[in-house]
Amino acid sequence: MAEYAPVRTLLFVPGNRPERVDKAVNAGADVVIIDLEDAVPLALKEETRPMVREKLLQHKGQNIIVRVNALDSGFLKDDLDEILTEELSCIIVPKVESSANIREINSLLLEAEKKKGMKPGATSIIPLIESARAVQNIYEIVCERTDPERLHTVAFGAADYTLDMGIEMTLEGNELFYPRSRIAVACKAAGVEPPLDTPFMIDVKDTEGLKVDALRAKTLGFQGKLCVHPSQIGPCNAMFSPGADEIDYARKVIYAFEEAEAKGLAAIQLNGKMIDYPVVERSKRIVRLAERIGSQ
Repeated sequence: MAEYAPVRTLLFVPGNRPERVDKAVNAGADVVIIDLEDAVPLALKEETRPMVREKLLQHKGQNIIVRVNALDSGFLKDDLDEILTEELSCIIVPKVESSANIREINSLLLEAEKKKGMKPGATSIIPLIESARAVQNIYEIVCERTDPERLHTVAFGAADYTLDMGIEMTLEGNELFYPRSRIAVACKAAGVEPPLDTPFMIDVKDTEGLKVDALRAKTLGFQGKLCVHPSQIGPCNAMFSPGADEIDYARKVIYAFEEAEAKGLAAIQLNGKMIDYPVVERSKRIVRLAERIGSQ
């Protein structure tokens, strides 16, 4: 897998609206997701695929991935046969519920890559976790190691999850605390990159609600958030990036601890706060994250 590059925002754009793809690549999101699933009516799936492939080729070098259709939709194989290209490094696969699903997707990708003369494993996958069964099986999903390895991370889809559970998605978000926690812990335990959070869709114009929702996800261990409108990109980029004060303090922690360690000390105080190895490691991660975001 490629070296981890932070993904704070992923902006959905309908595959059957090619003009929106052109706008989306300049909207400031870390990644653009061209959608072949929910955003495209059933009757338009076939004619949309060539449009998506054309846009992938047109915007070569941009961070664009595609949400394909689900395994049981009857559309996935044709999606892959049409859109798979060297320019497409990753696909999002909806409604993944088990490790067996990961193996099935890998087999379909191997077949499509072979047809196109592509290197096996050229396309990584981000499964969408959108049901009670998927949440229950999340650890086995993120632990599945195909040959070649495909799994990059996973994304949470709260709309389908709450539909499956027969519950309401609320502004307070209490109903999402358990699945978010379980997904984030599973990714960490399996050595997979931090997950991506569900879009905020209760009120697209509610920027403060979006910020609170993004903070909940960040606090639980998510690295970024799916976005359904360009107006969500700025607030989410800011939320999932370390602030200037946070970066400055992290650097001070590292410097002070290195000085203390050279004197034989392994625990010190800085501005009244206890500093030890776990605090220093977190500070180093903050600095690394800031450097990687700055280099994107």
